Amino acid sequence: MHQRRLGSERVDKINVGLIGLGTVGSGVAKMLLSRGEFLARRAGVGLALKKVLVAHPRRVRPVRIDPRFVTGNPAALLEDPEIQVVLELMGGIHPAKELVLKAMKNGKSVVTANKALLAHDGAELFRAASRAGVDLYFEASVAGGIPIIKSLREGLIGNDVEVLYGILNGTTNFILTEMYRGGDGRSFKSALEEAQSRGYAERNPSLDIKGIDTAHKLSILTLLSFGKAVRPDQIYVEGIEEITANDVRYAHDFGYAIKLLGIAKRDGDQLEVRVHPTLLPNNHLLSSVSGVHNAVFVKGDLIGELVIYGQGAGKLPTTSAVIADLIDVARNIKYKSPQRVPPPLAHPRIRRVRRVGEIEGRYYFRFSCIDRPGVLARIARILGKHRISIASVVQKDRRREHIVPVVMMTHDAKERDVEAAFDEIDRLSTVRRKSVFIRMERG
Repeated sequence: MHQRRLGSERVDKINVGLIGLGTVGSGVAKMLLSRGEFLARRAGVGLALKKVLVAHPRRVRPVRIDPRFVTGNPAALLEDPEIQVVLELMGGIHPAKELVLKAMKNGKSVVTANKALLAHDGAELFRAASRAGVDLYFEASVAGGIPIIKSLREGLIGNDVEVLYGILNGTTNFILTEMYRGGDGRSFKSALEEAQSRGYAERNPSLDIKGIDTAHKLSILTLLSFGKAVRPDQIYVEGIEEITANDVRYAHDFGYAIKLLGIAKRDGDQLEVRVHPTLLPNNHLLSSVSGVHNAVFVKGDLIGELVIYGQGAGKLPTTSAVIADLIDVARNIKYKSPQRVPPPLAHPRIRRVRRVGEIEGRYYFRFSCIDRPGVLARIARILGKHRISIASVVQKDRRREHIVPVVMMTHDAKERDVEAAFDEIDRLSTVRRKSVFIRMERG
């Protein structure tokens, strides 16, 4: 069925189809049903929720919707010629991808919060939007209520972005904050349990603590910042499971905070894209971001250094982002300017993504050694053999079983050299636990 095309007729109302009625979907539905006049003033056109697609239409929902508007049949929404905008808030890759493609093929603009879908198949979706001449907006897919997508697509569009760092997962940031707490923090396990008890972490928190959620979001930001579509499986990802409260405290003693960062850097025609725990100087703009908050640091040739900070998840912040996108799309329809902001498409300037072994930088090392003369000297010799220069070293108080934590900060070193050195050091009989290294960023 063909979508009704807008010609010269006046547009007084835009009909919306909603896919998914979970936490965010119910928040958006409530806004559309209860604040219609307010939203109409902001958009300059009425917004009417015409149809809601859910898997189980008869299930009791957190928001009251006339049953006549609720359907389990995708065609009832996707083929309705009176629906101009589809909000995809169901999550997951399938069948969300197929529904979004069908909506755009039928001439409907789409607003989505689906980070996994965009990270894996964003390039295909953006091409489809371009062919169909419709909008695909996705502010809520990264950092909840923080308008980082709009900032990169519009406010910073004249900048040549050099560096982007993001604290993009509130769960991990809360855990790392709890692990310090003024120097008397709790263990990783205890901090995770606290996050779960407060509803900040899922019962299965793997996507968060392993860095996968951050990688999805970084993939989207990398395309916007550098014109390079980098799939999540091309991003080096390391989570926070191996970080201890001692690491957080030792780093602070050296003047650093540990954050799980999504990092994207351009060097000529090469790009670094990685997710891992990172030491940042205490005076860096991101170091003071605590709890469940998100923040994105961008360095551009015109703007210099910029941080956008706020609530990165939750029903209300994410609803805010979805509604903002809906109003932008509604204005485009009203004034007949679809793709006023073109879909982000890949740019050939970036020719390759560096492997993590090629990266060069400074490091934090922690070794757990038997308290015996000559152990530190043996470790230092191995590091020297692998061209790793020590900037400072601290031998901490003896722990149980006569194990002494030895903490080092290095000068610049190649990642592949660090990996080779650690492989050799961990085979020493005097090193009793797996050694830890954490990458550092100067900012």
